[in-house]
Amino acid sequence: MKELEKLLPENFDTQCEIFCELILRYNKTHNITGAKDKKAVWQNIQDSIYPLTFLHVENFKRAIDVGSGAGFPGLLLAMAMPQTHFTLFEPIKKKSAFLHLAKSTLGLKNVEVCSKRVEEHEAFAADLICSRAVTNTNMLITLCKDYISKNSQLLFYKGENVENEIDNSYEHKIYKRDKRNYLLIKDIKND
Repeated sequence: MKELEKLLPENFDTQCEIFCELILRYNKTHNITGAKDKKAVWQNIQDSIYPLTFLHVENFKRAIDVGSGAGFPGLLLAMAMPQTHFTLFEPIKKKSAFLHLAKSTLGLKNVEVCSKRVEEHEAFAADLICSRAVTNTNMLITLCKDYISKNSQLLFYKGENVENEIDNSYEHKIYKRDKRNYLLIKDIKND
């Protein structure tokens, strides 16, 4: 993933090492992710940031991550895109507490952690809306409808059955990497 390295901030690897130690230590007690060793955490990091190879991140000022969990992908994208303000939505308290800890430990000034469901928060226009392993595509679009503007892009991290969730009423493209499908939706009709 050499092309990816050129897109990342200088301190990204150092921050990832700190994040990795933090998540493994926290996970022993609180069980917030299935990633139980360093290799698994790094695989999740790579999965989270791979979309930087096809996104035009310079266009993103505000982003949201729905169901951030242990920070995949939202926290990692925020680390990789310091010019973009990220709001991470995570209603499960132990996961939201971890996100606060990671934000503080890593000194991420471009991150806000919201311990509510996305639909319970006062909406704002987001340039990028991302989510991994939360719900099906149509439900995600419904949950995020008040955050979608004409310039919004939706990035959903999906499994092998992504084709079954596609609605041809919106412009989309699927990027594949291993068993992951990255569904990128643009120009969504938001009635």
